[in-house]
Amino acid sequence: MTTADSDARWLAAVMHSAFLLLVLASAVRFLTRHDGTPLAPWVIALTAALVVAYGVGLLKPGLVWLIVILVFWVVLVVLAPSFAWSAIPLFVTGLRTLPTGPAVALVAVVTALVVVSQNRLADGFDPNLTIVPIAIALVTTAVITFMRRQTERLRESERNAGVLAERHRVSREIHDALAQGLSSQAMLLQAADQAWARPELAREHLRSALRVGAGNLSEARRLVQDLAPADLADATLEDALHAVADRQTQAGLPAEVRVDGAERPLPERVQSALVRIAQGALANALEHAGAGRAVVTLTYLDDQVVLDVADDGRGFRVTKTEPGERGHGLPAMRARAQQLGGRLTVESAPGQGTVISAAIPLETAP
Repeated sequence: MTTADSDARWLAAVMHSAFLLLVLASAVRFLTRHDGTPLAPWVIALTAALVVAYGVGLLKPGLVWLIVILVFWVVLVVLAPSFAWSAIPLFVTGLRTLPTGPAVALVAVVTALVVVSQNRLADGFDPNLTIVPIAIALVTTAVITFMRRQTERLRESERNAGVLAERHRVSREIHDALAQGLSSQAMLLQAADQAWARPELAREHLRSALRVGAGNLSEARRLVQDLAPADLADATLEDALHAVADRQTQAGLPAEVRVDGAERPLPERVQSALVRIAQGALANALEHAGAGRAVVTLTYLDDQVVLDVADDGRGFRVTKTEPGERGHGLPAMRARAQQLGGRLTVESAPGQGTVISAAIPLETAP
């Protein structure tokens, strides 16, 4: 249960308890001052009916329940004006149950009844008994309306944040899986076209392009279903990294995988993030760095798992304010690591290759 739900339940419990207490107090006041009058049996019966209807309706409160309670209350106020002060919880219940327009109209009608009934008790016009109920109604309406609007704004903000987060997730998945796979496929097809005079080599490039295309189709389906990378289906993390490296090798960047430390089970989200980071880092090495070789190293430590992707490409200058994140790939990798409580570092220099390192803590990883 969220904090907002807990607060709403607490407020409802207070309002319901206050209403019942005020109704019973009003009944006691009426009986102590008007016991023996012909109206007493009717007031007692209506009070009992109101309490029972109120209690039964709490199981499933709604518009019909509110109308029934209001009818009982109006009749009681006409018979015994002292029941008017139990209107305050009705204000809150009506404002929380009905849309703003009908709720304000209800408050206006109930306030008018309260003013009339209180002046009846005073045997004449009393400014305090006229102004105070109106002031209470105005303050209650303003506070509850403000709270409702704040809640609606908060929910809208949460929806927008959820939509934005989902857009970022989908954009990362598309970049790390589909876009990079399509780029590799395009390179293979281009290589096949250039090697057309050598049929065997051209066919090999075409077969590789078909395999990459099939992988892209599988990734697209799993992306729609919000599943882990296709390489992790019925495979270990090491196998998935080998599959990623093999595709890059076929696309023109020889890549190998090394594993250090004692292998251990990792949460699915950690495995998915590491595979996606490896895909992104190798794709950058192939497409932007002009690398001739890459090495993927997975290291199991006592408290974390570390993935290093090193290439011998042209490299770039890493600055503190913008650590090489000129495109979409590095920010997406960094976001994946941070979502799991980890960090991503980039070491590079012009002409000296690049090393991308992602460290994910094992104790705090979801």
